[in-house]
Amino acid sequence: MRKFLAFALVFVLLIGIAGCSGKGGTANNNPQTANTQPPATVNNKAFKEAEAELLKSLQPLPKASQKYKIAALLITLANPFWVTVKEGYEDAAREYGVTVDVMSAPKEDDVNSQLETLKTIVSKDYNAIAISAITPFNLVPGVAAATKKGIPVVAVGTSVDQEAATRAGARVQAFITSNFEDQGKLGAEYIIKKIGAGKVAIIEGLPGAAQSEARKTGAKKAFEGNKDITLVAIQPGNWDRQKAYNIAANLIQAHPDLKGIFCANDVMALGAVEALKAAGKKDQVTVVGVDFIDDARKSIAKGELDASVAMSPYLFGKGGLILALKVLEGHEIKQEIYWTPLAIVDRENVNSFEGWK
Repeated sequence: MRKFLAFALVFVLLIGIAGCSGKGGTANNNPQTANTQPPATVNNKAFKEAEAELLKSLQPLPKASQKYKIAALLITLANPFWVTVKEGYEDAAREYGVTVDVMSAPKEDDVNSQLETLKTIVSKDYNAIAISAITPFNLVPGVAAATKKGIPVVAVGTSVDQEAATRAGARVQAFITSNFEDQGKLGAEYIIKKIGAGKVAIIEGLPGAAQSEARKTGAKKAFEGNKDITLVAIQPGNWDRQKAYNIAANLIQAHPDLKGIFCANDVMALGAVEALKAAGKKDQVTVVGVDFIDDARKSIAKGELDASVAMSPYLFGKGGLILALKVLEGHEIKQEIYWTPLAIVDRENVNSFEGWK
């Protein structure tokens, strides 16, 4: 963990220096097979450095193979973040010559549909499965079924609760993710730095979802740890833009002197920005999101959304597929968790993130 935090801080510093010098997807449960086109080329320097650091941690890398068929189960393709994760899976599959079928739940809170999709995957002829669980518990029965059948499972972004998995006989053999609590902490600290003192609020995602709970916790600790900051509300936006819009509109009515809002993803942050613009209050409230989706990049460049905590969803997918291949090839999994990098993106350094994935 210390090694990861050191890297994250160095990464943020490098990006800050570089900056000073210078869509919504469609939900789809149908599998997408990826092995017919060359991998996409990404020219962004910051991204290449992040990718190189991750690949170094994954050494030795697996060999190219035509024989493996892998299933990847995402949270939803209705969120641009997970669309980019899908791209990472598909490009890595082309690079390694394997087949990947990418599936998802129709919505970010559809825990039952996601489990049923996993059960269907287990019934088929996949060599390995990569999962991104909506909550720590909803996919435990499906992972248990895969374990019983001898299909290795790796977790990407989110995983299953370890105690519940152990009781059910479910095994996740490798895990790649980002430090979600640090995302909340970085976002809240950015707000604190910008406003100095005053009232703030948190719009969390789906209650019980691992990334939502961790981001909320990180932001809450940062806010409550500063004597000049008053945390006036924590409300669930369920990852939904309209719900976040309504929450922000109500917050500014209840607290006309509100100074900052941390949102657990960019979709909700963009909703909060729209509500504040409609109320003529955007200039007085600093809004920070998480994920650095393309719409967030555009909003930051326009001077509307103040900042986003960036991670690389593309590297989630690429790293997840590589981990699945490593497990299939019998590699030793050397780390309990493989970490992807973090960075704060605001108007000062957003141009240096052009092409980030």
